[in-house]
Amino acid sequence: MQRLLLAVDRLSTFAGQFFSWLIVALTTLISWEVFSRYVLSNPHAWAFDVMIMMYGTLFMMAGAYTLSKNGHVRGDVLYGFFPPRLQAGLDLALYVLFFIPGVIALCWAGWVYAGESWAINEHSNITADGPPIYPFKMVIPVAGAFLLIQGFTEIVRCVVCVAQGEWPSREQDVEEVDVDKLKEMVHVKDEDIAKLDELVARADGSPT
Repeated sequence: MQRLLLAVDRLSTFAGQFFSWLIVALTTLISWEVFSRYVLSNPHAWAFDVMIMMYGTLFMMAGAYTLSKNGHVRGDVLYGFFPPRLQAGLDLALYVLFFIPGVIALCWAGWVYAGESWAINEHSNITADGPPIYPFKMVIPVAGAFLLIQGFTEIVRCVVCVAQGEWPSREQDVEEVDVDKLKEMVHVKDEDIAKLDELVARADGSPT
C-alpha cells in the first residue's frame, strides 16, 4: 500500500516539476515581448493571450503536486495541535464531503468545456488573430484527473492514520531551509552572528 501511495506521489511530483518549466518559458516570453514592444516597436497581439494560458496551465497542473506535498494553505490555528488521528478524521470528512465532489464536478465541466471548444475550433476573441483556446481548455479535465487521483491517495493516507495513529510517509522533494541545522553544518553559533552584526554596524557608522 505504501509503495502505491508513493508511486502516486511520484506521478504528481513529475507532473508538477515538468510543468514548472513553464515559469522559464513565461519569463522568457514576457521579457521578449517587453523588448519587442518598447525597443523594436513591434508588439504582438497574441502574446497576452498566450501568457494567460501558460500561467493558467502552470497553476492548474501544480495542484496535484502541491497536494502530494501537503502544501495547500489550511486554517491550522487549532488543527496543528490535534493528535494525528483527529487530524486524519477531519481531513477524511472534508475530502469525502467537499474535495472529491468538487473535483469530480471540475473534471466533468472541464471535459464538456474542452469538447465544445475543440468542436468549434475556438480561438481567443480578445484580439483579431487570437491563438487557439481548445488545447488550454483541455488542461482543465487533465489537471482535475491528476488532482482526483492524488485526492484518493490522501483519503487512503487518512484511513491509514486513523488506524495506526500516525501519518504515512510522503515522497520528498524540495524542503525549506532549516536554519538550526544549517548553523550546525557550518559550525556557526548565535554569538558569532551577533558579533558579526556588531562589526557590520560599526563599519556602517564609521566615517569614510
